[in-house]
Amino acid sequence: MKIFDRTLARLETALDVRMVRHGVLAANIANADTPGYVARDVDFDAAMAAADGGAAPTREGHIPVASSAGAPVDVVGAPGIDGNAVDADRTLVALAENGLQYGAAARSAAKKLAILRYVASDGAA
Repeated sequence: MKIFDRTLARLETALDVRMVRHGVLAANIANADTPGYVARDVDFDAAMAAADGGAAPTREGHIPVASSAGAPVDVVGAPGIDGNAVDADRTLVALAENGLQYGAAARSAAKKLAILRYVASDGAA
């Protein structure tokens, strides 16, 4: 029986991807008034597949950042008069959802570590 299975590694990758996505979405909000700004998003499924060996990243540790056209979350509306395509409301919703999913992954990792700590202590509290 393996003590360290792939669960912790996958949770670590998920946390990393969620953190990068949070930064990208925050950049979209920060540039909501920048003329010509094109909103971006991180494709979570593609990033996890790349980390799992499904797609080759361009360099080690690279998390793919997709343009809004390839993003799983529609954070971009039609460009306004100034060419900015950030929809602040949708981006804030995506940011909140990403935060909740980050928290869930963090709690899962904490539970897994608590189980390992319990096993390592031979059941002593």
